Amino acid sequence: MKKKQRKQQPHTAKQKEEKLSLKDQLQDDVFSKLKSMKEQLVQTEQKAKDEEAAKIKEEKRLKEKNKSFEELFEESNQNWKEFK
Repeated sequence: MKKKQRKQQPHTAKQKEEKLSLKDQLQDDVFSKLKSMKEQLVQTEQKAKDEEAAKIKEEKRLKEKNKSFEELFEESNQNWKEFK
């Protein structure tokens, strides 16, 4: 059985001109505004994530601080029968 051979078309300058990206079509000032807006959104999302992580950490710290003696005793790994 023979394998089918595909013909490769050489890339020409016309094909490159036809493939215009969005960046090429937009004006420079519009592109720079969009890029700065993207950076602001990324910074805002990162700030929100950091605040959420700090909030969770603080809640965990307060919960640990306010544990009763019974909860602390149950979490202890020591065998208290050895100390009788």
